[in-house]
Amino acid sequence: MHITPVDYRDPEAARKFSESLHDTGFGVLTHHPLSQERIESIYKEWLDFFHTEAKSKYAFTEEHMDGYFSPTVSETAKGYQKRDLKEFFHIYPNGRYPAEVSDAARLYYKEASALAEELLQWVEQYSPAEVKARYSMPLSDMITGSEQTLLRVLHYPPLNGDEDKDAVRAAAHGDINLLTILPAATTPGLQVVGKDKEWHDVPCDFGMLIVNIGDMLDEASGGYYPSTIHRVLNPTGEAAKQSRVSLPLFLHPRPDVKLSERHTAGSYLTERLIELGVKKK
Repeated sequence: MHITPVDYRDPEAARKFSESLHDTGFGVLTHHPLSQERIESIYKEWLDFFHTEAKSKYAFTEEHMDGYFSPTVSETAKGYQKRDLKEFFHIYPNGRYPAEVSDAARLYYKEASALAEELLQWVEQYSPAEVKARYSMPLSDMITGSEQTLLRVLHYPPLNGDEDKDAVRAAAHGDINLLTILPAATTPGLQVVGKDKEWHDVPCDFGMLIVNIGDMLDEASGGYYPSTIHRVLNPTGEAAKQSRVSLPLFLHPRPDVKLSERHTAGSYLTERLIELGVKKK
């Protein structure tokens, strides 16, 4: 499988991007409008924040799911027994936000959400007529006014060699949401399962924007846009001594949005959070 990066400025970008999503579950954009300077500043200041004890002041609550998730309460991918080797902070429009960092992540949330709306319009534009007929409303309208769209600041700490042999930075999983918008992380490691059932590296040169399909778009499109299984590998050698920071924006519809005959966005999210072990039945 080969994922070909698409230049956002290309007149054919919408078609090429949507075709890549359909064929591989991933689309990679170059020369996108998101501020690389802002992204780099977020990586730096949040890495510093994760190295302080201040993060513990914002421990998440199951009721709101915002704030800080330590490695001891990190996600366990569906079908796995070991938690991922990561810690992260959830940023929602009306959620808690650390006083110890600037408002750069909040500004990025707005900037990336605006781009995401455009990308959803691209996806719908190039959906076949029978797939469009499945959508309960325009895809971009599903996220209008949504307070569920989530910006996660992710930190994968350096590996010290004491980790459980079966634990990885991010075990193979699919995302829950419609689309995930992900600037290239500070280090490589992201892989995707292709139609050949083999693992393939996702292009991740610094400055690229990686977009992947989540389970909700798979559900809404009847599988035309496939939610693809991906993972983050444990690095080896000197790379294992480095932190990895990434900044995924998970596009979530409003809870009442109908995805299919069997699910609203709210019912789907609840089901998956229970599976991940971050919400009780």
